[in-house]
Amino acid sequence: MDGTTDGSPAPAPDERSLLLDDQLCFALYAASRAVTARYRPLLEELDLTYPQYLVLLVLWERDSISVRELGAALQLESSTLSPLLKRLEANGLLRRERRSDDERSVAIRLTDEGAGLRERARAVPSAIGDAMGLTPEQDATAKQLLRLLVANVTRR
Repeated sequence: MDGTTDGSPAPAPDERSLLLDDQLCFALYAASRAVTARYRPLLEELDLTYPQYLVLLVLWERDSISVRELGAALQLESSTLSPLLKRLEANGLLRRERRSDDERSVAIRLTDEGAGLRERARAVPSAIGDAMGLTPEQDATAKQLLRLLVANVTRR
């Protein structure tokens, strides 16, 4: 019997591409929204938004970085990054300084408070990992596939 599991006829191949459930982009969108929503209560305890948390992840890994390098790491334009940095600076978590070797470049550095927030954030990755319910192998495969997808769609 051809068709779907409910007995209805299967869509013609040219129609299938317009079904919502067949769209990888929608699966990515829904997954991103669900994961970001799961982060929200954890990050509220740290008084951070998800984009602010991402900035701090980069800075916890590498404390002195230019705005350009930070934007590249996060795949964000400076027009998006600047308000995030201003807010984090106003909250006392980082400081922006002109580089002495290049006045055109701004270095981003954590304050003691920003560095100290790292300890409070240590439980976040485990909580999110538990919520995702993936095995370590599935986690690694998902990251690998998503990185490949990003690389493929951003090629010029």
